[in-house]
Amino acid sequence: MTRSVQANMLAAGLGASNLVLYAFVYTPLKQIHPINTWVGAIVGAIPPLLGWAAASGQVSLNGMLLPAALYFWQIPHFMALAYLCRKDYADGGFRMYSLADASGQRTASVALRNCLYLLPLGYLAYDWGLTSGWFCLESTLLALAISGTAISFYMNRTTKDARRMFHASLLYLPVFMSGLLVHRVTESEQQMTVEHTGKIIEMSPLLETTEEAQEEKRKQSIGNGQRRPPVAYASVAPFPFLPAPSYATF
Repeated sequence: MTRSVQANMLAAGLGASNLVLYAFVYTPLKQIHPINTWVGAIVGAIPPLLGWAAASGQVSLNGMLLPAALYFWQIPHFMALAYLCRKDYADGGFRMYSLADASGQRTASVALRNCLYLLPLGYLAYDWGLTSGWFCLESTLLALAISGTAISFYMNRTTKDARRMFHASLLYLPVFMSGLLVHRVTESEQQMTVEHTGKIIEMSPLLETTEEAQEEKRKQSIGNGQRRPPVAYASVAPFPFLPAPSYATF
């Protein structure tokens, strides 16, 4: 907690809130209601958001990408685990979603739905200027792969298919985060995009004479005459997987 306070109060608040959520909400819910899985997914998604807040001092749009991936990923991961270990959970008194779903159809449906929610994350990372187009492609293929195992589990609700989806979930997260790291757009690359955009604007004499062009240039200019990247408008934190653009400090 001391280190969080030294970073900023937002990070300290997120850390304290997550501790309370885990210890006093998620843990008791395990023996009370199946919603514990969704609450636990929130608990698991907060740590990367906490790191973002510690680095930037705020919660921005780009900082939600990795928490979203963690949240949606946890649902099929734990649905597969809850299905495979139904007897153990029942013996331990844990109220998992799969215990009230004898056929496994609802469990498989929830898992499949959340796998599909992973599909647009690669496009958002690319659209927000965080990664190159390669990550958009790779992330989509990765989400399709885990969705394929979820479809197989939905159609044939066997322990074999549940185990296959569980193994796919174990591979998904490290590959997804590795892709973010490998294909991230660095600050220098963002600056090159900014300079290229600026040159295009300056080379257009027609646009230079219009009031709209002057207003656009004024909006793009910040600090010491630097321009904002045309897409990466929300990233402000030097985060390992989600790089900050050159205008991180105002």
